[in-house]
Amino acid sequence: MVYLKALTVTLFSILLLSCASMGDESVAEKRLAIIEMKEAALKQLYQKRPDIRSQLQSAPGYAVFANANINLLVVSGGAGYGVVWDKQQAKHTYMNMAEGGLGLGLGVKDYRIVIVFHKVEALNRFINSGWTFGGNADAAVKANDKGLSFEGEAYYGNVTVYTFTKSGLALQAVIKGTKFWVDDELN
Repeated sequence: MVYLKALTVTLFSILLLSCASMGDESVAEKRLAIIEMKEAALKQLYQKRPDIRSQLQSAPGYAVFANANINLLVVSGGAGYGVVWDKQQAKHTYMNMAEGGLGLGLGVKDYRIVIVFHKVEALNRFINSGWTFGGNADAAVKANDKGLSFEGEAYYGNVTVYTFTKSGLALQAVIKGTKFWVDDELN
């Protein structure tokens, strides 16, 4: 049992450090990489669900995040980065994220999160406080465009959340909390 706890802490630490850092690129290069990730994620989402394009066009804003997640039996954790697009201010806000949860599962995955804000207040609350709580259930056996994944998410608040796996091997059902915060270096 002690070995499993030590392994879990070690893996979470490695995950958080590797995902929170985008390397030694310049601020401009990091911003560009995040915008390219956002565009690629939206393109992939539109291919699966073309109706979401009109939802994003009518929303006051949206966010797109890349996240790496590990689930070991009853504990899960992850970290990532992304950007919020505030259409009214025509402004990007670059952010980081970390999540932790409890539930059953096993796996490692790299996935994308698209959050649609239906009210300006929800968008502002997200940028300023950044806490979400919810549940996640998914199964994934995927490497890039090959393989299958099935996801389902629910979050509290006046937002719609879409997730999809880019790559990974996971089978999990967890209750989790996620903290999003503004990246001071990139804003």
